[in-house]
Amino acid sequence: MQETPFCLSVGHLLPYCMSDSNTTDFTNPSTFILLGIPGLEAAYVWISIPFCTMYIIAILGNFTILFIVKMETTLHGPMYYFLCMLAVTDLVLSTSTLPKTLSIFWFNSREIDFSACLTQMYFIHCFLAMESGIFVAMAFDRYVAICDPLRYSTTLTNPLVAKIGLAVLLRGGMFILPYPFLARQWPYCRTNIIHHSYCEHMAVLKLACADIRVSSYYGLFVAFLVTGLDVFCIALSYTEILRAIFRLPTKEARLKTFGTCVSHLCVILTLYIPALFSFLTHRFGHNVPLHFHILFANMFLLVPPMLNPVIYGVRTRQIRDKLLRLVTHKGMKVFSWCSGSQTEFHAELVGDIGLIPLP
Repeated sequence: MQETPFCLSVGHLLPYCMSDSNTTDFTNPSTFILLGIPGLEAAYVWISIPFCTMYIIAILGNFTILFIVKMETTLHGPMYYFLCMLAVTDLVLSTSTLPKTLSIFWFNSREIDFSACLTQMYFIHCFLAMESGIFVAMAFDRYVAICDPLRYSTTLTNPLVAKIGLAVLLRGGMFILPYPFLARQWPYCRTNIIHHSYCEHMAVLKLACADIRVSSYYGLFVAFLVTGLDVFCIALSYTEILRAIFRLPTKEARLKTFGTCVSHLCVILTLYIPALFSFLTHRFGHNVPLHFHILFANMFLLVPPMLNPVIYGVRTRQIRDKLLRLVTHKGMKVFSWCSGSQTEFHAELVGDIGLIPLP
């Protein structure tokens, strides 16, 4: 009896076919096939427009932050070093997924090499962990500057900032390293079709025809240890910052600084809430529509890299003034620094973004 091929047809695109024997014979396929967003194939062109727009804004915004901080020596301080770390992380995070996603939308380029898929998986989760760590470092920077400003210059020195950056890098790299190594050892004998637009950890593991509880439990461990600890540290820092804000003498100063803190916290939540939703949906959300889940999973890799340069960069007066000078080609200096201590420098710096009023 002739074997009937198993075919996956997506809208008007050519079907991806694979025989029943192929679904049981291969173990570690040479390539995976990314479906993109199943069910929304007819809207790929329209979906690609906001995706591409957000990606362009993220690229331009983060490169602008890096360029301005590099060129302006007066911005060579701890707060701006953390901004640069965040910009680099956002660039890698968005670039690791969106070019491939757009190639699916525009050119039906769905195949991805097995090793490239595992590499993409590693970069996504590694830089998500790094971004979370940088948010903790930035929250600590604000805590010291606002709650203990007299010790700021002796606490956050350049060597300490470098050590924090290295710790964030090593923590993300080491905790996520088991992801691809564990994924590589599983046999994939069911299918090589990934129901996602990128190689998300659990989306790949679900294709394995083996007991993947080790990988699943390790993913839970990393999520609750790394992300849970980071969220706790950020919440603790901002609680102390808000207490300091409510002790300010005037209502106007309290409202201004509270508004800025809220905008910063909203950016942080745009990373954590969708990431948590995607993480839990893969394990427990069997009734969540697949296209909604995948759209949400793409948003938390695009929205924070797009918003971070605006919230943390453009709203900072020193970066905004330098950008305006570059755009208008005016050579006149629009700000000057007092010849006081590093503490006074940072108090003015933080005051400009509305976290503490200038005297």
